[in-house]
Amino acid sequence: MEHILLNNGVKIPLLGFGTYLLRDGSECEQSVLHALNIGYRLIDTAAAYHNEASVGRAIKKSNIRREEIFVTTKFLPADHGYENAKSAFEASLKKMGLDYMDLYLIHLPQGDINSSWSAMEDLYREGKVRAIGVSNFKISQVSDLIKQHSVVPAVNQVETHPFSQKTAMQNALKSQGIQLESWAPFAQGKNNLFNDEPLKVLAGKYNKSVAQVVLRWLIQRKVVVIPKSTNVKRIEENFNVFDFELSADDMATIKSLDKGRGLIYSV
Repeated sequence: MEHILLNNGVKIPLLGFGTYLLRDGSECEQSVLHALNIGYRLIDTAAAYHNEASVGRAIKKSNIRREEIFVTTKFLPADHGYENAKSAFEASLKKMGLDYMDLYLIHLPQGDINSSWSAMEDLYREGKVRAIGVSNFKISQVSDLIKQHSVVPAVNQVETHPFSQKTAMQNALKSQGIQLESWAPFAQGKNNLFNDEPLKVLAGKYNKSVAQVVLRWLIQRKVVVIPKSTNVKRIEENFNVFDFELSADDMATIKSLDKGRGLIYSV
């Protein structure tokens, strides 16, 4: 597994397991448990996914030392504000059966962002969370947050895939020491990503799947990525991306696919 250092020195895996649309229950629990058992060490969830309890049960059942697993969650827009954000954090900890969180994110740039961030700064200073960040923020919104607070976000998690590559955003974030993290790395299968001809050619060249080529491309860009699946074979396939490297020409081929086609939440 490859890692990268966040701006506060905390180490985060470049590849993790996402749980969006995995509802609370056995399917989510077993998917997360299988991911952990084959080597994933970053698990991403959110209060809005309604599956934190299942994620927590999987972590406990894995018998992997807590300090080896990097856990991320996020709070709902309805929980914005100082007291609400702190209460939401404690609720997430309780649901997951954890003593601390590795990364806590503002899920959407809505509501009283500044009061929420103040609460997150206090949680960070209290040692209840190892890093704090944001999700779905525009660069201007990240900059406004930095101007008004002392703790710079460690991460901005946004939709990032071959059709919406966020290269300018990544460069702007990097200049401020902020890590780009990709959700929807496969564009949720839309715009026919899995049948895109250039990606299929590259998959054939490296004897890999289109999904593996996309994940490898993101990892080589030093973008943290969190693919999700309930299919055992795909969970394993998505993890098997550290035994090949895309050439500079092939990275350029994927770069040419960027059409700015945001699919879900455009930033």
